[in-house]
Amino acid sequence: MNANELLTRLCQAIDAHAWDELAPLLHEDFVCRYVHTGETFDRDSWVRLNADYPGFEHLVIDDLVASGDRAVARCHVTARADGELVHFEVATFITATDGQISSMTEVWTDVDAVPPTATRPVSSLPSPLR
Repeated sequence: MNANELLTRLCQAIDAHAWDELAPLLHEDFVCRYVHTGETFDRDSWVRLNADYPGFEHLVIDDLVASGDRAVARCHVTARADGELVHFEVATFITATDGQISSMTEVWTDVDAVPPTATRPVSSLPSPLR
């Protein structure tokens, strides 16, 4: 399988809660890095993390780009927390080796995140006319 097919199948298996289909897509030396938390997972721990994630409901691919042995997807994820539906976005970058995913980097964020104070231009100030 090429990188495009691997990432597509991985996302489809996660959405279907088909946890037993994940490990065969991952190389025996698979490593996943979560940029936002600094965590690193091997194949078994990453599969377990996904299978055991509390309240997970769906993962939908919003965008997928691939070239050669590399692919990246931007996905929308929903889960239940305290009875409420919560939304996340994830960017997943993979490298394929020998028809399996050998490395992955993921960046997760809450959809309702608010920019930190003073990190955006002040749009309410009038611009001078000259």
